[in-house]
Amino acid sequence: MDLLASVREQILFEDNHLIIVNKRPSELVQGDKTGDASLIENIKFYIKECYQKPGNVYLGLAHRIDRPVSGAVIFAKTSKALARLNEQIKNKQIQKTYWAITKNTPPKEEDHLIHWLVKDEAKNRSKAFNSEQNGTKKAELKYKLISKSKDYALLEIILITGRHHQIRVQLSKIGCPIKGDLKYGFPRSNKDASISLHARKLNFTHPVSKEALEIVAPTPSDPLWDFFSSSQQKF
Repeated sequence: MDLLASVREQILFEDNHLIIVNKRPSELVQGDKTGDASLIENIKFYIKECYQKPGNVYLGLAHRIDRPVSGAVIFAKTSKALARLNEQIKNKQIQKTYWAITKNTPPKEEDHLIHWLVKDEAKNRSKAFNSEQNGTKKAELKYKLISKSKDYALLEIILITGRHHQIRVQLSKIGCPIKGDLKYGFPRSNKDASISLHARKLNFTHPVSKEALEIVAPTPSDPLWDFFSSSQQKF
């Protein structure tokens, strides 16, 4: 498949102001020191080719998800849209819903988790505490168990705060490391170096048209995601 077709396959929503895509597992959102191809550059190429744009293409990144994570990412095609999206994010007006496949079933079927996190810059990981410590930041999320198999559980998570590796470290703290997440306690990696965490749904107001948007990103294609997704069509 060529690059243009590959990007088209990832698009969940597009108009004159926004383009929302389904990031693949282990795909970079922005370029880094690895020099690997990034999603933002691929989308710029798509816009330039499809709309025959001369010169440089403007594309603003409204938010990021970690490289091992898959799912919905919002890009802005105009500076006006980006500024308004940034304001919505600042005011917590964009609801982000994730799915995670975890090693264990959590102690409660649903819960509101509150921890205090501190980031270790050198190791690029966060540590969770049950009470406030010096230098920590409060982290909150809500989860519910929506399915389980013999060895795994599928959780739906709504983020309340947006801390570094928040879902990964909070779920690990309650004994439910995410499948493939070696950094936070899962015993082995996924084959593609991804983790089984997926940005499943975005609910927000279009920054220009003011239309209420709900964007749902299909899960990656692998046997375990396929098993859970096929039993959760209502989501």
